[in-house]
Amino acid sequence: MNTLKTFMLLAALMALFGGVGYLLGGPSGMLIALAFGAAINAFAYWNSDKAVLRLYGARPMESGRPVEITAELARRAGMPVPKVYLIEASQPNAFATGRNPRHAAIAVSRGLLDILDEAELRGVIAHELTHIKNRDTLTMTVTATLAGALSTLANFAMFTGGAGRRERGAGPLAAMALMFLAPMAAMLVQMAISRTREYEADRGGAIISGDPSALASALRKIEGAGRRGNPVAERNPATAHMFIINPLSGRRMDNLFATHPATENRIAALETLAGGGLPPSLGRVSKNPWARRRGA
Repeated sequence: MNTLKTFMLLAALMALFGGVGYLLGGPSGMLIALAFGAAINAFAYWNSDKAVLRLYGARPMESGRPVEITAELARRAGMPVPKVYLIEASQPNAFATGRNPRHAAIAVSRGLLDILDEAELRGVIAHELTHIKNRDTLTMTVTATLAGALSTLANFAMFTGGAGRRERGAGPLAAMALMFLAPMAAMLVQMAISRTREYEADRGGAIISGDPSALASALRKIEGAGRRGNPVAERNPATAHMFIINPLSGRRMDNLFATHPATENRIAALETLAGGGLPPSLGRVSKNPWARRRGA
């Protein structure tokens, strides 16, 4: 179902590209925009996951507890084991990417490994595995790429001013509309695909890890330490919906203009699950084996 939704999204955004091209340059502009949109769609489907990992400077982890935990939980979930990547960023966060479960990856930040204990890390990785298993990652990653492309198209409209339509008196107005509507359309798509899926991924992560309280604790820690900021995410806000917690600065509230549900609402849902008799906890590990030693 998520694959079908993704292709519907691609088709809708292709139509938007065509409409933007027509406003900017008439029929010839529409053909150019459609060709550009087709190329972006093809790139987004096959390579957007690699592009996002490169954007954040993620490097593969060949060994270590995060890799071992990912392999164990993936086997428990009955799915292929994704690759694990490390992002050298102080902000604690994580995301999953990939066009399907056989071509997937989980990226965790250095800051995340520094502040979470093992049980909490298990919960976060299980959350990301749920995104992969539900094939959310295809839509999320493709949307990040296309949202960036729409913003580029809007900037192009600002500089061209709709030259191809000036003779009909629509040029400046079209360019002004595109400057606001294209990024808004991309933002609305991000909101639509992110909010409900985070609740589902929290639930799935709690079931796979067997410890909803640990995932709730991890979300609380990540939210509290998120003020460290993420410069790469700030420069590329179209990727914000991919993370387990919104990496951007500003208020995080559960309304139409949030890319994620409010963290306190997610924690409350997990605490309800914890009281509902999920499988026994896998046990907490209070010591953090990944934190950097002082002077190391």
